[in-house]
Amino acid sequence: MAKILAYPLSAIYLLVFGIVLVVFHPVQWVCLNLFGYQAHKASVSLLNLCIMRCTHILGTTYRFEYANPMPESGPLIIVTNHQSMYDIPPLIWYLRKYHPKFVSKKELGKGIPSVSYNLRHGGSALIDRKDRRQARAELERLGAYIEKTGRSAVIFPEGTRSRTGEPKPFRTFGLSLLMDQAPSAQILPVTINNSWKLFRYGTFPLGLGARVRFTVHPPMPVAGFTPEKMKELEAKIASKIDPPA
Repeated sequence: MAKILAYPLSAIYLLVFGIVLVVFHPVQWVCLNLFGYQAHKASVSLLNLCIMRCTHILGTTYRFEYANPMPESGPLIIVTNHQSMYDIPPLIWYLRKYHPKFVSKKELGKGIPSVSYNLRHGGSALIDRKDRRQARAELERLGAYIEKTGRSAVIFPEGTRSRTGEPKPFRTFGLSLLMDQAPSAQILPVTINNSWKLFRYGTFPLGLGARVRFTVHPPMPVAGFTPEKMKELEAKIASKIDPPA
């Protein structure tokens, strides 16, 4: 019955979601070109809040559990597991104070209203997974950018999304490059649960009633980071992932 109900609700959601993306594309352009970075950043935060609200059509809820105390400011390297594209809007909205920028594959930098524009113009790194030299340069640029500006980079070291919520081994190449270029940063570990359930049936229909939860762990300084600390970071994130239901 839930899957049958998911068809009409998914169709409604996708229509509303598409309208939000189309509306915010020119809004971003106006904000950036007429009013500058801060206005563009505010428009992106609002865009992602609206995307989250759209998913309420599917019965999706969000809970963000913060570490205590949270860093007062950046630079931060936000490190998290990856379960679906719906990991991203809550990270942008709830951590908007830290100006999160993303490490993303270059294919997402074109063709998607609002999303591609923000990735190209908002400071994120678009990497070519087949071109290690280009990927290195982009990651180093992003690391230097957050070091200079005190903003934040979000990286998913698993590389690809987990379709079942099961954690995948970390690939530390990109994370290490960011740390090299942002030695004053703190690493903020985040565990994401249940966003994969939005795709439990595939891309259509979408899953109903996902209870998406984010657990923010205490920060870890980049200074003095060792291979043992890298293992500790991975284990800390994995420790809060719910077992498959």
